[in-house]
Amino acid sequence: MSIEETRRMEAELFGRKFTLETGRLARQASGAVLASCGGTTVLATVVASEEMIEDDFLPLTINYQEKSFAAGKIPGGYFKREGRPSEKEILTSRLIDRPVRPLIPKNFRCPTQVIITVISADKENATDVLSVIASSAAIMVSDIPFAGPIAALTVGKVDGELVVNPSPSQLESSTMEVTVAGTEEAIVMVEGGAREVSEAEVVEALTFAHEGIREIVAFENRFIEGLGVEKRVLEEEGEENEIADDVRSFALPLLEGRDLAASKDQRHKFVKQVRGDAVEKLSESYPEKESEIKKAFEGLFKNHVRSMIVSNETRPDGRDYTTVRPISGEAGFLERTHGSALFTRGETQALVAVTLGTSYDEQRIDSLEGDLTRSFMLHYNFPPYSVGETSNRLGPGRREIGHGALAARAIKPVLPEKEEFPYTIRVVSEILESNGSSSMATVCGSSMALMDAGVPISAPVAGIAMGLIKDGEKFVILSDILGDEDHLGDMDFKVAGTEKGITALQMDMKIAGITEAILSTALSQAHEARMHVLGKMGEIINSPREELSEYAPRVLTMQLKPDKVKVVIGSGGKTIKKIVEDTGAQIDIEDDGLVKIFSPDYEACRKAQNYIKRIVEDIVAGKLYVGVVKRILDFGAIVEIGPGKDGLLHISELENRRVANVTDVVKENDEVLVKCLAVERERDGKTRVRLSRKAALDQNIEDYRVSDE
Repeated sequence: MSIEETRRMEAELFGRKFTLETGRLARQASGAVLASCGGTTVLATVVASEEMIEDDFLPLTINYQEKSFAAGKIPGGYFKREGRPSEKEILTSRLIDRPVRPLIPKNFRCPTQVIITVISADKENATDVLSVIASSAAIMVSDIPFAGPIAALTVGKVDGELVVNPSPSQLESSTMEVTVAGTEEAIVMVEGGAREVSEAEVVEALTFAHEGIREIVAFENRFIEGLGVEKRVLEEEGEENEIADDVRSFALPLLEGRDLAASKDQRHKFVKQVRGDAVEKLSESYPEKESEIKKAFEGLFKNHVRSMIVSNETRPDGRDYTTVRPISGEAGFLERTHGSALFTRGETQALVAVTLGTSYDEQRIDSLEGDLTRSFMLHYNFPPYSVGETSNRLGPGRREIGHGALAARAIKPVLPEKEEFPYTIRVVSEILESNGSSSMATVCGSSMALMDAGVPISAPVAGIAMGLIKDGEKFVILSDILGDEDHLGDMDFKVAGTEKGITALQMDMKIAGITEAILSTALSQAHEARMHVLGKMGEIINSPREELSEYAPRVLTMQLKPDKVKVVIGSGGKTIKKIVEDTGAQIDIEDDGLVKIFSPDYEACRKAQNYIKRIVEDIVAGKLYVGVVKRILDFGAIVEIGPGKDGLLHISELENRRVANVTDVVKENDEVLVKCLAVERERDGKTRVRLSRKAALDQNIEDYRVSDE
């Protein structure tokens, strides 16, 4: 570390005690900070190599990791130790990376790794925003150049009031959960979901969040002040400026002489050709400088496209700022799935499938907060062929997990409650083609596929990606950005929602931040684009289908008294296993008495439901039952009048005459109509049921047979 003294500082922020400490732990790292909020503590370390690499990118890696001991837990599984990163760890790593990366100079190409370790978790104070603050402070006390500090917090809205870093109990009733990161001057990153809130509410929440961010940044500045940190001095570019001038002289006339308003493939082929010509031409003057020539060309092309957009009001594909690319699609695209949709917007295409399952299909998650279950899953896949490339496929990457989580957040507010639709839902989005905002295409396709599956969502959801080109004080907002506009622009702002309001948003910046005016303009323009996309989706499918797919499992629910749960399950699960064996249905019983019955065959559900009804039904004196003789005794017979319910049919109650032998009238497995004479509770607590056959002789057995219908 570049500092030698130990420093610890506390502050009261938003009703909680925050603590930052450096100089005592991980002293061989380039920078290390221990950060606490309440009973939650994280250790953030950063190490940057002394040697730069040649590649033209920032080699930054963020690794957030949770230790089970932090919550007093032992990891699950056979190995009993932390393994590969969980989905939450991956998403939190991305959450930290996105505000940190834009504030490290582009020409700082030393491999850099930030590791954040959760070492104490109180389950009340979130680890993600604390990790952003700790990471910022760790970089600030290191020798790594950084335009920070930055801070992050989460904003909720509870009972109409905005709340900073709401507790888990507050989040249950909050209409939004938006995490915001920024510097003292501007917002850098936004990630969150909401329950169909307005654009004005989002702007209000972000402005409120930035005020809180300034308080945390001020605390970080006080912490860093006087530590005497010396930052690395980056080398002047020198000869690279001469190369840039020569590349500009050669390539700019070629770029200006060609209309770039073509397909993605045509544009890329043209740009590749010009770049190759520039390398061939200038390699004579600058031998062994091919990488510098390519870098200069990329910078020239970026500035050319940005200038074309701002000054000429021309986008790479010829659209104006607000036009959304052509949209087409099809619901029910796949025959054997429970629901499916194909959504195409320009050169971005998503094939989405929905599968409905039972409670046994829920995802079980071992986390610091405890064992959780998830009945809604949305998985996003981005195969390399979607952008005409090849790569090794070793499972979903961070980007795929992040895009899937964003789409899931957008869809979740419109899903029905479990009581209304007790299915486990899995949505899978396969990106078949990509040129800008495949995550928002996933939102649109998922909404359509859910409606095709007959899931009673409250409203269709659409998403749109907005871009920004900022030149000094002048800026333009672009609706439905292309991949090139995302790469060359200053912002990627994704907004998803219904006609009523916003359900999810995500904003990443490539510049120091944006103002409230830019935010308001982007949200207003995104609203118009979203309404347009929803209209196009409505032309394909505008409401959930009334019937589920014939291939989807059927479900019936029934509510039992809690004291009947053990009766249905039986000793060692014997009774419920028999129901499953006899009916073929899958049965899930909760402690509160809620029973869910699943089967692809609806009749099997009905049969199991009636089976359970007969089990829990109380035997009533005076009522007639159809029973089965289970055992012959010398003085009568044991008759089963319901699953697990037996009664004694005495020999004197067999006929209206004296019977010498029980077997003269009934035999084992005979079906008989009997009347319950009495239900008696003995001293030992057991119930004795007395039955009579002769009292029912004048009745027709068919009139009392219980149907499975």
